[in-house]
Amino acid sequence: MTERRIAVITGGTAGVGRAVVRELAGNGWDVAVLARGQAGLDGAVADAEKAGARALGIPTDVADAEQVRQAALRVEQDLGPIDLWVNDAFSGDLRYFWDIPEDEYRKITDVTYLGQVHGTRAALEHMRPRDRGVIVQVGSALAFRGIPLQSAYCGAKHAVKGFTDSVIAELKHTGSAVRVCSVQLPGINTVQFDWNATEFADHPQPVEPIFQPEIAARAVRFLAENPRRNLWVGISTAYTILGSRLAPSFMDWYLARKVVDGQLSEDAGPRYGSNVFEPKDDDTDRGAHGMFDDKAKSRDLWSWSSMHRAGLAGAAVAVLVGAGAILGRRRG
Repeated sequence: MTERRIAVITGGTAGVGRAVVRELAGNGWDVAVLARGQAGLDGAVADAEKAGARALGIPTDVADAEQVRQAALRVEQDLGPIDLWVNDAFSGDLRYFWDIPEDEYRKITDVTYLGQVHGTRAALEHMRPRDRGVIVQVGSALAFRGIPLQSAYCGAKHAVKGFTDSVIAELKHTGSAVRVCSVQLPGINTVQFDWNATEFADHPQPVEPIFQPEIAARAVRFLAENPRRNLWVGISTAYTILGSRLAPSFMDWYLARKVVDGQLSEDAGPRYGSNVFEPKDDDTDRGAHGMFDDKAKSRDLWSWSSMHRAGLAGAAVAVLVGAGAILGRRRG
């Protein structure tokens, strides 16, 4: 590669976003990181620069459309034309719907849903006139199937899916070459579960099986370089989405029976307090991983197969042709 491309990652200071920063910076991309926490921004920039990339950290609350727009202008001025925009920022809560204060519910929605709307708008303002660029929406299996204790997050991710479908259709109608892609994720081992708002005594955890954030980051880079409408990560994402389509009543029963306790861990771990209204990585960089390294998977055959489907299909055809030739010789 002779020229490095420019990527913007919202929520790039921790979890999946932080892993995306490292993945892109190590593979030919210069990066701009948009988030609230200064220590997290400094850490992400240091990671990118260590990998040989130019990097820019911009304090940004993605719930504020003007802050996002100004951040995009600064990226264009300081790094160059934006080729890729990754919408990853979110905040969460782990409580029953009726226990979540209204202002907190609204803020989670503003960050998790409108944050992606504002990011997409800012990206398109620069990409559409050039008629090129890729936007990646970091979604979730929970964009297709809501689960207990996460009504705010699930509602926001459902909204992102509907919004994204509309934008894709509008871009197609106008003949734009800009691509909008989505990656749908399973439970990921991120620090978010250390700063979820909750009133449970047990520590929040992702729904198992749990995957490491680097798996998600590789999927994001794949979409950036091989744009595709949708990519599922993890077999659990597949059976959550397909199960909700094929057997919604069974899913209601299963989730009610298993998934409340399945999001709570008796393991002791750090609790930094809720990050809904203020960052929890302002003074201390939290990095990409949460506390579940011992449970998290570092490989995912499902997404690997999806990313290599052309090669696998070719191999399957070759096997069938070879088998047919052998059978033909035997018959002859």
